Amino acid sequence: MKAVVSVLGKDQVGIVSRVTTLLADHGFNILDISQTIVSSYFTMILVVEHADENFALENVVEDYEALGKSMGLDIRMQHEALFSRMHHI
Repeated sequence: MKAVVSVLGKDQVGIVSRVTTLLADHGFNILDISQTIVSSYFTMILVVEHADENFALENVVEDYEALGKSMGLDIRMQHEALFSRMHHI
């Protein structure tokens, strides 16, 4: 099962570490990653994969909402199929 993780907020120490550690803790592998800093704003998009096709994203989504709140970031995780449908023109 593939998912897309997006991160946006003021740049600060530890963003990449904390976001990717949470992925590893839940058994995700990073397939692709892009990050940049524009005028002190940090943005990152990751495409990740979990070996279990039936893995419930709800648990990780809640963890990312809590992490985002604690760091002042907007962190979203969506199933790849949902992300693709939302961004299809």
